[in-house]
Amino acid sequence: MSTPLTFVGRHVRLEPLELDHAPALLAAANESRATYTFTLMPRVLAGMEAYVLAALAEQERGESIPFVVKDATGAIVGSTRFMCIERWTWPADLPPPPPVPDGPDAVEIGFTWYAERVQRTALNTEAKLLLCTHAFERWRVRRVTWKTDSRNERSRAAILRLGATLDGVLRAHRAGADNQVRSTAFFSMLAEEWPEARRALIRRLERGR
Repeated sequence: MSTPLTFVGRHVRLEPLELDHAPALLAAANESRATYTFTLMPRVLAGMEAYVLAALAEQERGESIPFVVKDATGAIVGSTRFMCIERWTWPADLPPPPPVPDGPDAVEIGFTWYAERVQRTALNTEAKLLLCTHAFERWRVRRVTWKTDSRNERSRAAILRLGATLDGVLRAHRAGADNQVRSTAFFSMLAEEWPEARRALIRRLERGR
């Protein structure tokens, strides 16, 4: 699971995250910070380097697969990752219910952020299409999860547009990026829901959204 992956589309390219990406990631974040109220975003190079190193340490432990996000010109515009990779333990004397995944049973798509100029564009739609296609069709996961600060209406709406379902809100979940106690909204998409969500994402891309 820690093997680096690369995904390429018309609008976006997802490449394995590297420490050398830190300066360009900081530049992308600094274009505008207006939408990062609920997102923990480093403000100096040392902080961004620590952010990248923490992601790479997770990858080394097999806990996540982080990506740098590039636009169609090759410019770095953000980051995302597969995380919370779950491999379930089933009773030894009983087979797991089909279809049996070829990879993890479930995975989260998270730590996603973009420069403001590419938010709500075809770039994000295609990035999610590429990641979900790999999760549901290559790994054959049973579930993909997304989480966001419950106050982040912009993020919640974006997740719902993917075809995910709100599972609920875990109150007083953890520290928030704005130094407040954060409640977290949990969303998921199941394998059987993916075909219709995939069609909807493709229709959005055809409209350039």
